[in-house]
Amino acid sequence: MPRDIPVGNGSLLVAFDADYTIRDLYYPRVGKENHALGNPSRFGVWTREGYSWINARDWKLSLGYQKETLVTNVRAFHENLGLQLASNDVVDFEKNIYMRKVTVRNLKDKERDVRLFFHQDLSVMENEIGDTVFYDAKLNCLIHYKGPRYFLVNCSAGDVWGVREYATGIKRHRGAEGTWRDAEDGILERNPIAQGSVDSTIGIPLKIPSLGESVVYYWITAGRNYGEVDALNDIILSEKPQKIIDRTASYWRHWVNKEEFNFGNLPTDVVDLFKRSLLILMTQIDSGGAIIAANDSDIRQYAKDTYSYMWPRDGALVSHALMKAGYTNACRNFFNFCANVITPYNFCASVMVENGFLLHKYNPDGSFGSSWHPWVKGEEIHVPIQEDETALLLWVLWQYYNLYRKIDEIRPLYHSFIEKAADFLVSYRDEQTGLPLPSYDLWEERRGILSFTTATVYGGLMAAANLSDIFYHTEKATLYRQTATQIKKAIDQHLYSEKHKRFLRMIYPKEDGEYEIDATIDASLYGMFAFGVYDSNDIKIQNTMGAIEEVLWIKTKIGGIARYEYDQYQRVGNDDTIPGNPWIICTMWLAQYYASTAKSVEDLERVVNYLRWAVSRALPSGVLAEQINPYTGEPISVSPLTWSHATVVQTVMDYLEKLQELHTCDRCGRSIFRYDRAGRQQVKKHSPTQGGEISDQEQIQYLDQASLKKGSDNIHVSVDQKQCVGCGICVEKSHGVMDVVEDKAKIIAEKAADWDIPPGFEKCCPLGAITVEKK
Repeated sequence: MPRDIPVGNGSLLVAFDADYTIRDLYYPRVGKENHALGNPSRFGVWTREGYSWINARDWKLSLGYQKETLVTNVRAFHENLGLQLASNDVVDFEKNIYMRKVTVRNLKDKERDVRLFFHQDLSVMENEIGDTVFYDAKLNCLIHYKGPRYFLVNCSAGDVWGVREYATGIKRHRGAEGTWRDAEDGILERNPIAQGSVDSTIGIPLKIPSLGESVVYYWITAGRNYGEVDALNDIILSEKPQKIIDRTASYWRHWVNKEEFNFGNLPTDVVDLFKRSLLILMTQIDSGGAIIAANDSDIRQYAKDTYSYMWPRDGALVSHALMKAGYTNACRNFFNFCANVITPYNFCASVMVENGFLLHKYNPDGSFGSSWHPWVKGEEIHVPIQEDETALLLWVLWQYYNLYRKIDEIRPLYHSFIEKAADFLVSYRDEQTGLPLPSYDLWEERRGILSFTTATVYGGLMAAANLSDIFYHTEKATLYRQTATQIKKAIDQHLYSEKHKRFLRMIYPKEDGEYEIDATIDASLYGMFAFGVYDSNDIKIQNTMGAIEEVLWIKTKIGGIARYEYDQYQRVGNDDTIPGNPWIICTMWLAQYYASTAKSVEDLERVVNYLRWAVSRALPSGVLAEQINPYTGEPISVSPLTWSHATVVQTVMDYLEKLQELHTCDRCGRSIFRYDRAGRQQVKKHSPTQGGEISDQEQIQYLDQASLKKGSDNIHVSVDQKQCVGCGICVEKSHGVMDVVEDKAKIIAEKAADWDIPPGFEKCCPLGAITVEKK
């Protein structure tokens, strides 16, 4: 079941399923430890008409977020109980506090007794053995603890503060289901302490007037000892629960809008998904720097392991998307994590120091993660790596420097990471072909000399050469650049097939010295242009991407691009006409290709269509899964997948950059449209023609078209909102009659009647979006 609405702050992450049930609770790191382990912490309601746990079967549920925030917006309606619930969940952006506000509305024309029940099924430090939960009479709360992990549970309703009704007990042991069963008669037994495999439930009684409502706050504070959770609880009691929600909403709303992009012609739903993706990414990134692939524990049912690891590949590509969108702090932390944080831990540290490569995946604390890559095959010792993971770190470090020129941040990484990794890429090559030696592919299923891996090695070596130039390591720069050139020649010779007129997925050395060819069409072949080996307009790239679109596009009403032909991973059905399940990342790769090759605004419509496909495949909350059911469109595998959201962010930024490139003045050569507003000053709020800042509270009526009188003529002025990209030229020429609102030119209604519109005004628009007609 997907995690529809995660909320987090980099050290505390709480994730809900489609039934609005807490399934995952991570602390003190995102991805480690999961104190819920996927077991449900339920939320229920008792009335005299009956009892019901909140779920999508018995309640009409709507799960989403408040616009541009990490504050949930959940609505639940139960006709028979005559109740409507409105909930907001947050994890404070700064402190380890999870807060829920529930507004209970009585839909019946009589006063009623209603009781809310909150159930906590915690397995502290990721196991059920040796937990304790007790009622703290001093603080009027429940506390779960084991070792250096404490969780304080508290609540308030109106003027009543603290837990008054509670139960503690045994779960999943000798037939005991848990204290949640105790709640179903509306009365809790008030057992003050339990140890072992335990859970707890608190109750909050309400008396709600006819057609009235009551508000309840419920919270959990997380800490390493009793003092920490007590101090956090004191903050809530002194500052009041609503302030936690309001300040968190304010922070994220400002955070996601800090760049103040002009989104040009992008549809509103695409812009919304872009912003939602940025916010979801923040829930999946640990404050220590690890970018976690996903934190949906339901995947354990499939493989008894999770995606709660840092894959260097995923992290590098997520970092690239974030840096292009202007969010650099997470990138810096990730680079430092890869270069430094891993070194104090077990044998993986010596591997990085001595050999210069990164291993398969890592835990959020920097220790080496679980792996299925063997260290030996027969008598031959294998290097159990995916080489692209090391190469991509080099590539993204150069992208970061190239965008922001933060040389002081790159300098400490040169000897500790860049040089070691690049030297490894140079040495780890096949003597016969000059290509990289075999390693595992990005899908972690096969070992060989992969086109995708080879492309990343080329990109990584060119990046290392550029970075070496900066620090005047000229011999290293020459070595890295020469090696990259040799690899590109080898790609032409060995990985491009004249027979197939496209790139091969892989070749693999055989015992007789020959190479086995794998010509499977794989979406990852996009890497040949993405990492700079070839220009996207090269015929080899055109042929390859054309084959990907033709063969891997899912020919059902769902659409999307599969990973590769005959993909079996979590495959739905046995229809041979479907190559596999569609993946968000693979579909966005195709969109990125079309953005790079666009020669006109019309060409970019193709990119918009793929972005709108991603919108249509998202959950109502905006969360994106890894894969999509090719028949129903339902999410498959983990959700949210960090990489999926990153590719949407990347694609939107590619679109905006290309839009800016295409809107260039023929006379001066400067861009007419700028997606990145100079000075970070919102045009829509600070228009120079308005004589100062426009208050958000001002009620100004804006029009797309207006009729006005000029002498004996009736003049009709209209702005084509699809053509307009908000460049602001018409605003400046209108002398205060027009403004830019939400990245579109608008006419100010109260000023239109007195507008002395000059002849030929429509010609000021370089895109022809303005029409002036005499009626």
